[in-house]
Amino acid sequence: MKANQPAYNMKKFLFTFSLVVAFSSTQAQSARDSVLATINTFFEGLKKADTALLRSSLSDNAVLQTVQEKGGKVSVRDEKISEFIGSIVGLPPGAADEKIEIGTVLVDAALASVWTPYKFYFKEKFSHCGVNSFQLVRINNLWKIQYIIDTRRTTGCL
Repeated sequence: MKANQPAYNMKKFLFTFSLVVAFSSTQAQSARDSVLATINTFFEGLKKADTALLRSSLSDNAVLQTVQEKGGKVSVRDEKISEFIGSIVGLPPGAADEKIEIGTVLVDAALASVWTPYKFYFKEKFSHCGVNSFQLVRINNLWKIQYIIDTRRTTGCL
């Protein structure tokens, strides 16, 4: 039996190691899926013009900013969440439609970052494109959007 002991120990190690990797991978996928569910809720609320659904994806003190470039100068414009949500009130469902692609999703403990290139349509007409950068925080076991910063342009869209 001693001659086979190293092979047995190696098999036992590999089995245990693969269980740990599988468990870690499942947890990482679950966190990623939960983060993306929050992002999807945000855009579902936007498209449906459902301000309650939209607000449910945001933290109580969320921040919204846009990177602007005018005349070769770059600046950052703040937008109050209440004004953003107010701009949705009264829109017919489907009027605001932001078509996103999921880019990079990073999760570490209670912090997540999501990069989403997008094209925005208003009343089915192309308006602008750019990239959203979302920062999310897991608060009371729920992912909430804490920070959104985006770029906006009308040309050079992919």
